[in-house]
Amino acid sequence: MNNISRLTLGGLIVTLGIVYGDIGTSPLYVMNAILATAESGSLQELVYGSISCIIWTLTLQTTVKYVFLTLRADNKGEGGIFSLYALIRKKKRRVYMLAIIGGSALIADGIITPSITIVSAVEGLKAYGADIPVVPIALTIITALFMFQQFGTKLLGKSFGPVMFFWFLTLGILGFKEIISHYEILKSFNPFYAYRLLADYPGGFLLLGAVFLCTTGAEALYSDLGHCGLKNIRVSWAYVKTCLILNYLGQGVWILNHPGVSGKNPFFEIMPGYFHITGVMLATAAAVIASQALISGSYTIFSEAIPLNFFPRLKIVYPSDVKGQMYIPFVNWFLYLSCIFVVLFFQESVNMEAAYGLSITITMLMTSLLMTYYLKVRKKQSLPVIAAFLFTYMTIEGVFLIANLHKFRRGGWFTVLMAGLIFSTMFVWYKGREIKKRFTQFINISDYYQVMKDLQSDISVPKYATHLIYITRADNKHHIESKIMYSIINKQPKRADKYWFIHIHYVDDPDTAEYSVETLIPGVLIRVEFRLGFKINPRINLFFRQVVENMVNNKEIDIMSHYPSLRKHKIPGDFRFVIIDRIQTYDFDFSPKEQMIMDIYETVKKIGISDVKALGLDTSNVTVETVPLNVKPRDQVRLKRI
Repeated sequence: MNNISRLTLGGLIVTLGIVYGDIGTSPLYVMNAILATAESGSLQELVYGSISCIIWTLTLQTTVKYVFLTLRADNKGEGGIFSLYALIRKKKRRVYMLAIIGGSALIADGIITPSITIVSAVEGLKAYGADIPVVPIALTIITALFMFQQFGTKLLGKSFGPVMFFWFLTLGILGFKEIISHYEILKSFNPFYAYRLLADYPGGFLLLGAVFLCTTGAEALYSDLGHCGLKNIRVSWAYVKTCLILNYLGQGVWILNHPGVSGKNPFFEIMPGYFHITGVMLATAAAVIASQALISGSYTIFSEAIPLNFFPRLKIVYPSDVKGQMYIPFVNWFLYLSCIFVVLFFQESVNMEAAYGLSITITMLMTSLLMTYYLKVRKKQSLPVIAAFLFTYMTIEGVFLIANLHKFRRGGWFTVLMAGLIFSTMFVWYKGREIKKRFTQFINISDYYQVMKDLQSDISVPKYATHLIYITRADNKHHIESKIMYSIINKQPKRADKYWFIHIHYVDDPDTAEYSVETLIPGVLIRVEFRLGFKINPRINLFFRQVVENMVNNKEIDIMSHYPSLRKHKIPGDFRFVIIDRIQTYDFDFSPKEQMIMDIYETVKKIGISDVKALGLDTSNVTVETVPLNVKPRDQVRLKRI
């Protein structure tokens, strides 16, 4: 996996297994959704027009926008809407709203992916009997898939690429088999048929809501850039797109040859009888791979949202040594329960298709807007180029959004509701952090140098720890929060042999893992600066131990206990972290709007884990202190002595 970004045969195969699960399983339900949505009219006009719309949607939306344009907006090789936001946030801070809206909609619509792909695949068994228990089988597969996440997918993941290679090969062969009996279907490449569908066919415009399902995996394709690399995605897309279009054309031929047939999925109908059970098994395997890609992608989205202050810190587990593979229990079980609800509520894939696609159009619109800012502030493109990009894709995606709005009552409300809940959580957390940050007071450390020297040598003050460590938010090395100095000097004076201030600076480069050390007071105070990429889990206990070991090896510090009896036996001194939690007290009030945000913020905070766990600290050597936010009371009542 280390060389996956290089263009190799192995890289191309792995890319098929990681990137194209979502968009690669769309033939399972797209034509079925079109038939379910279509009104009575010319069958030939419907088939030629809808397939033409699919071909040009895959070309303009997936190929041009994502494969050729958006993939260029990589953040040190990483992609996705949050990576795109990280590239421009320093110059366009207010675009955080676009990132939150897009990320929330992507997660919400992605909840449908495991449900619709697995149910669609299992429904292929209905050819052997209408009473096949599709829902229980689908629930069993979904349950096993989510249960398996905690063990990692290292071994299983090795088969994803080969399975998807044969899946796409099967799609192409099945489609080609039908095309050779009806070459006229190739007329669908002419965009005129797409125009006629939209202009002349009854309810043709609304069919775009179903057509759009063919490109729902495009955003996931961008998010997986860091796993596979630009060249592997671009080259493999040529193979994937060819196979997809062949299959859609083949399904179109079957529909033309079987007028009046309803209730059957053309995807499974183009399979020869002898291949049907094998095809269902292969479709189920592809659906599981697509679901796995969605689950892994959701872990990545949340892990990127945390250091961007969009979400509370969550427990992150690394079940294997595969780079980038993680497991987030909260996200896993949230997705699992959501998928179970979707399957039980909607029952059939045709009902899920009505809920699918609405939210992802919002994500694509947000990506287009962020790309506009990216072209302006990072690429310095001319105004005509930026305007052309913005007009083209706001028009295309705006049309898809309008067409998808008719899905709201038929199920789209679910993904909109989920997107709204996720957006509210992210927005409140971001604004709450901003409010708390606004009330943080920084002071000059140099004003307290002498006090700290005297405190260190004052044996009348009981020693609190040999090494006392504070986590600071001060970006300037000469500043410190007033609350930290209050904790050291005023709130039970804390004497130590050595004081450490640790600052964590999250950088836009996703994989940065660096540190620097500066001695502020020789023999008394040291500041350590960690520079971590937004995809690096801040395991501060482990990182700080590496720093101390390196400094000891370089003879920069002596960590042996200063107690003579212990030093005699070369026993190291103790290390104690102090975490300061700032809370609102009742001696002041926020404005009504900010008070509402802070009340919800405290509720959202319960979703996450404590700073102690989030920073990977050993609870046995951590003290947590609560201090009030330093806010001036709104009404200061002056008392009169009598």
